[in-house]
Amino acid sequence: MHTKPIVVGVDGTPASDRALDWALDEAVVRRCPLRVVHAWTFEALSDWTETTEQRERERSQELLDQAVGRAAEKHRELPDVVRVSLRGEAADTLARASEGAAMLVVASHTDHRIRRLVLGSTSMHVVRHAHAPVVVIPVTDRELAETAR
Repeated sequence: MHTKPIVVGVDGTPASDRALDWALDEAVVRRCPLRVVHAWTFEALSDWTETTEQRERERSQELLDQAVGRAAEKHRELPDVVRVSLRGEAADTLARASEGAAMLVVASHTDHRIRRLVLGSTSMHVVRHAHAPVVVIPVTDRELAETAR
């Protein structure tokens, strides 16, 4: 049994759900734990609505619970799963979270059309700065079409 965990970044999108599904399957095959990470930032005024750091942390935890719940419904066997909510920009936070990991799994997506054709900015960053091998799950044609609208 491998003791190093697989780390997967989630953000509530269908692409990150697919990355989580892939990482779950891989953790079962490798018989290692899975660390599901959501990175969040706090700004007192976000989208013109007042928020608190505690509320952002709670939203992050809810997102993790929902993502893991959806994935668990689709899998008969699950590895040990640890949900980790970390404050910070996604790219740097995921790169740091990969320390001591067997691998880091992320989805390739972004809202910028040109970068989306290759890799999202977060996935580009972690490919260069992660402390473990990186698996990038590509966006589907349907996801590309939906975000191009």
